[in-house]
Amino acid sequence: TTNNTTNNTTNNTTNNDNDCNHQKGLVLASRSSPLQQVMSEMTNLVVPHKSQASIRIWYSFHHVKRQDQRTFATQKGDGYELLESQQNNPITLGEWADQTDNDNNYKPIHTTYNTIKLLVELRDTPTSLWPRTEYQLSQRVQVGDYVDAQDSSGQWYEAIVKAVSDKTVKVHYFGWSSRWDCTIKRHTSHPPTHQNYCKVAAPPQPLWTHSTTNFWRDRLQIGDTVEIREAVSIVQRPRWYKGIVRAFSNEQQPHLLREIVGGAELEPFGEQSKILLLLERTRQVLIHVPQEGSSTTIVQENHTHTSEKWTAQPPHVRWVHLYGEEICKLYTHLKPEITSSKDISSTSQQTSSPQQNQQHLLSHQQITKSTAFARESLIGIPPAPGSVGLHNLGNSCYLNSILQCLNHIPQLTTYFLDGRFQKDLNSENALGSGGKVAKAYASLLEDMWSGDYSKLAPRDLKSTVASFAPQFNNYYQHDSQEFCSFLMDGLHEDLNRVIEKPYVEDVEGMGMDDTDAAIESWKNHLLRHDSIIVDHCQGMHRSHITCPNCGNQSIKFDVYSSISLPLHQHNKKDNDGIIPLSTCLESFTAGERLDEENAWYCLNCKKHVCALKKMTLWTTPDILIINLKRFTFDTCKRKGGIVRSKIDKKVDFPVDRLDMQPYIMGSIDDESPPIYQLFGVSEHSGRTANSGHYTATVRNSRDEKWYRYNDSHVGSTTGDAAISGGAYLLFYKRVGRSLKWAGMDKLMKQKSNTSSNIHGNGELTTNHHHSSIEPQQPQQQQTDDDGFTQVKSKKKKKSKGERASPINVNLH
Repeated sequence: TTNNTTNNTTNNTTNNDNDCNHQKGLVLASRSSPLQQVMSEMTNLVVPHKSQASIRIWYSFHHVKRQDQRTFATQKGDGYELLESQQNNPITLGEWADQTDNDNNYKPIHTTYNTIKLLVELRDTPTSLWPRTEYQLSQRVQVGDYVDAQDSSGQWYEAIVKAVSDKTVKVHYFGWSSRWDCTIKRHTSHPPTHQNYCKVAAPPQPLWTHSTTNFWRDRLQIGDTVEIREAVSIVQRPRWYKGIVRAFSNEQQPHLLREIVGGAELEPFGEQSKILLLLERTRQVLIHVPQEGSSTTIVQENHTHTSEKWTAQPPHVRWVHLYGEEICKLYTHLKPEITSSKDISSTSQQTSSPQQNQQHLLSHQQITKSTAFARESLIGIPPAPGSVGLHNLGNSCYLNSILQCLNHIPQLTTYFLDGRFQKDLNSENALGSGGKVAKAYASLLEDMWSGDYSKLAPRDLKSTVASFAPQFNNYYQHDSQEFCSFLMDGLHEDLNRVIEKPYVEDVEGMGMDDTDAAIESWKNHLLRHDSIIVDHCQGMHRSHITCPNCGNQSIKFDVYSSISLPLHQHNKKDNDGIIPLSTCLESFTAGERLDEENAWYCLNCKKHVCALKKMTLWTTPDILIINLKRFTFDTCKRKGGIVRSKIDKKVDFPVDRLDMQPYIMGSIDDESPPIYQLFGVSEHSGRTANSGHYTATVRNSRDEKWYRYNDSHVGSTTGDAAISGGAYLLFYKRVGRSLKWAGMDKLMKQKSNTSSNIHGNGELTTNHHHSSIEPQQPQQQQTDDDGFTQVKSKKKKKSKGERASPINVNLH
């Protein structure tokens, strides 16, 4: 209806008399003009008196269709996608047109022009509902749709939708195993309220609309390079090589498709366990993989970019699906080559052949921004899965020793390798590192179990830990037990599922049934602490303290991650200088008198006293860590200084069967008793904890064989070889099935199921604080899945003249 000309656009629109709600027209715009400016001027021409807040632009994506040529990437929709605001994107119209237009039918012969179909959507007022709301991707997305999806690092990938809820979408990224599947938000304006989704990832976007995904498969040409899975790679952890495109199948003749042979095993998808193909497209491509060829094979390079000289010779020349998961865009998994000084020559698998066992490379984190060195990781085949040597980065053997032991905790390692830790990352915990320590640890585990390395340099983890624990930010020797405690605590806080920690008071168990006191204490603990570490690596002990003056007593149930066993009490009584571990455990559960430095404050006496203390194990977790207290700190009588010494007595500890039942005061689970198997020992040689050298002897969690780790050197050994005067930290795992919360989970549920609804005072208990009780209805005691029940706190009153009886303590 108008004829206006501006610097960038020319408009020629016509009214359609038969449909007053639609206009059609042609706008010419300069390719070099900013996209945002062009769209703004175009809408001013089409609807000159309309507010921009009442205008949206849609662009045609009709050419992105599935194999049947009838269905679009999403099953609902009309082939138009919403153009997002480009205010912060300086892209030009030409650049955007090249990215979004891959249909030759829309391109005139003159290649300096692109033709793109647009829809200008109007609404009555800036607050009115958009007429095309149902066509927005966030509204129409459903299971089986193909989209672009962002991961936690901000990268965009081709993806398929696996599940949809009101506020989230679960996606599978093409070319990545299902352990990397991720739940992302569905809408920008209405994010989920729960924590089980990737907060940093944007909502899904139309397929092939981002620079890293747009039409790269369609635009491949003979001679181009892609990534291809190694033919013998395992499904969940594939190795990737460079591959060169040598030929394509005829897209118009599907009956000429070749049989796919000699390629990598792919993960089945969906209920029918089919191989996943993007848009169900079946076209094939012939890929030449030089690294999978024989060292004696000479393959003629084809510089004419024709396919005449190339025939399938699996696996190094093989047909694969162009739209399948066996190939990816170059540098999806591999890292770009580094062309700089001496050792920095390449990365990962890019230039190594099957005959090259070792080669300097960068870790998968590449080069840190603040340094210009290559990590001294070495490509090679480890002696067993996960049994990779760790370079000493300057007195870092204490770190290497602990990492080798923790690496073979099955519950913890699979949790990281499967990617489940991502949903538990707690960036808001002031006691954590914002998830950095957990991410660095996960990155190291991924390298250790990739099968690509014989040696690794754990620089990233060491520097990350040091940034939050300055005591490790140096090249001094440190106590491996101290580092183990810090790393476990750091992982716990980074993965703590509790976002807001309430204030809780200690439970005084004196006067209470021990089981009730233990349950209440554990519930209080869970209000502030809930992580994979709590699930499998924490137990409780019972502490009973008696004042030697007035007989006042206190019973507390405290949480522990490791138990420290004394050795010095047995120097003279044990034969041949060998101390049985059972003797150490008996000493731990025997009573002691506290010294002045650890005096206990008695509320009756109103002063600190050297009380009598008896410590007893109440529960033991799936992973039991025992610290043999080899290092002593005494005061020099002559000079007054601190004298550090080491007890190098050999402790005889079980390798295949440690029975902890005699030392546990709490209930025993008959289905999974506290029977343990040794799987790791952190060893020390030298005079003090902060000097000498640390090594590790570890039972591999995959092949169950023993290996000795001396920094980067790995060799075979036996479990009995670890029984020496250097054994410092012992790592045991429960032989039977796993018990969540060291069995407290099961105990709490059993207790809640058998307890009476009416207490002795006649009051009815109420349910967990999320539940409600209807008025004038019989009140039922209900519990949640973890056995939580909210009850009114009652303090037990002592009758007049009642005095607590002192406990009998055997003192050594």
